[in-house]
Amino acid sequence: MLADMTDTLSIAERSRLMSKIRGKNTGPERAVRSLLHRAGYRFRIHVRDLPGTPDVVLPKYRTIVFVHGCFWHRHRGCKIATMPHSHVKFWTEKFRRNVANDARHRRKLRRLGWQVVVVWSCQLKHPDRILAKIENALKPRRRTGRLAPLARLPLVAESRPAYGK
Repeated sequence: MLADMTDTLSIAERSRLMSKIRGKNTGPERAVRSLLHRAGYRFRIHVRDLPGTPDVVLPKYRTIVFVHGCFWHRHRGCKIATMPHSHVKFWTEKFRRNVANDARHRRKLRRLGWQVVVVWSCQLKHPDRILAKIENALKPRRRTGRLAPLARLPLVAESRPAYGK
């Protein structure tokens, strides 16, 4: 059976190797959490009540951070996001599902009022840029609706004008 496969490992060796790949508490995820903690941010991790079980949740800022591996989540233009040469049909479908799930989770979170930031594992070479990217998302956003100018709004302690007198 191994003769017609291009994989250089036996099925047992490949299985053992793949079983070591973790979905939670990965090195890149821990690096991003450490970066946020050192910057003074407090957060929750792996909140199962939210779509996609986000890696990092900053409730105070209504912001979610996903730490994606470039290979598994298909970071466009990244040299790490290569296509395996064996079982191409399987991997194509696997990656398509991953990308579709990522988009669906981001959409659901935005509908729930969360801001979503995606950090790619290849970006960890520049921690200052990652922190800047996340902090930029934490800044308050401008409101899209028109607000009355502050000068026209009555103050709470002012008496109401007597209309009709």
